[in-house]
Amino acid sequence: MTTLSSGFARARRWLRDHPLAFDATLAFCTLVAMICSSFTDPGDGHGPPAFGARTPELFSVLLMTLTAAALVLRRRRPMQVLAVTAALAAVEYVLMDPSAPVVMSTVIALYTVASRTDRPTTWRVGLLTMGGLTAAAMVFGSTPWYSQENFGVFAWTGLASAAGDAVRSRRAFVDAIRERAERAERTREEEARRRVAEERLRIARDLHDVVAHHIALVNVQAGVAAHVMDKRPDQAKEALAHVRDASRSALNELRVTVGLLRQQGDPEAPTEPAPGLAVLGELVTTFRNAGLPVEVACADRDRLPAAVDLAAYRVIQEALTNVRKHAGAGARAEVSVVRVGATAEVTVLDNGRGSAGRRPGTGPAGGTGEDGGGPGGPGDGDGQAGGGHGLVGMRERVTALGGALTAGPRYGGGFRVHAILPVEARTGEPDRPGTAGGTGLRR
Repeated sequence: MTTLSSGFARARRWLRDHPLAFDATLAFCTLVAMICSSFTDPGDGHGPPAFGARTPELFSVLLMTLTAAALVLRRRRPMQVLAVTAALAAVEYVLMDPSAPVVMSTVIALYTVASRTDRPTTWRVGLLTMGGLTAAAMVFGSTPWYSQENFGVFAWTGLASAAGDAVRSRRAFVDAIRERAERAERTREEEARRRVAEERLRIARDLHDVVAHHIALVNVQAGVAAHVMDKRPDQAKEALAHVRDASRSALNELRVTVGLLRQQGDPEAPTEPAPGLAVLGELVTTFRNAGLPVEVACADRDRLPAAVDLAAYRVIQEALTNVRKHAGAGARAEVSVVRVGATAEVTVLDNGRGSAGRRPGTGPAGGTGEDGGGPGGPGDGDGQAGGGHGLVGMRERVTALGGALTAGPRYGGGFRVHAILPVEARTGEPDRPGTAGGTGLRR
């Protein structure tokens, strides 16, 4: 039993995947049914039908064959198939007596039309087909107009119209339910993401308030301690104790808040220091190994603030990745970092043959604002290259420090990225020793 049911299921799936084969099988079965019925004499209504009491004419067999063959195209040309089968059925009623059941094909064709069109079209076409065939059977048939065969034509064609309309309505209802379910699922996911984003934003605000409060308290108490350190050591000790308590509270609350932000399965935070110009040589080497010739020049060995150092590194990283991905074969790049007064200027040039609008914002993950991680080369990052965020990320990073960034095609070909960074970053971060000193030679 299980084997039989699985066989039927496979056959059903195959016929669903091959609708033309299904329609050909249906047409053949309809032809067999019409021919078998044409051998049956319904009698006078007082006894059972007698099989073999009559033989269909050759012309009737031809009409049955033509209408059955037309059913093969019932999905592709439903209206045309209905018109052909209805016309041939009417010809059968007019010319042959007794008539063969050619109307079977018309019933199937009418069902197909009703299941694939709208309701007004279904009822217009259905009433026209029912009325025309019933009238032909009543007028040209040898039986009385009120015979059950004539009313059977009306009943079967009407039933085909109603069944097709019901199937169409059910399909539309199921499709609407499926579409609403999919839309509800998308809406639920979007709502969940929105709520997560709002909650994280709220936590970030709380984190800012907590850290700002405690750091302000630490700053005040440290100032008091410095002021009274020589004259009133006891008050200085008390102020330093407040500093210790405030910093401990800030660390505890920071740990709790970060724990709320961390999700299960998040990768471990990187433990290596944020990259900077001190490792610019490693970054350039990865691009050279990838086939991009790069020349680097640094005219000043002075150290840069940590935030400025990191921003300069990220700008160079994204610009070189942009060159590698979009400048084309044979491109070369030049990188320069120059100290001009109170600013540091970072310039990345290339002679690529790409179009003027080839790089409207591509780049590696550095433009996303994630400062962690070591130096990266081509393809380094989280896959945002080509996503339209590179120039945006560079501009946001430079603007956050109070600088300016310009990027665009060069006259005569190539691309130019130029960033001006203030040496005194607005974040007031302490300097990192030994950041830019290693880039003071031309490579």
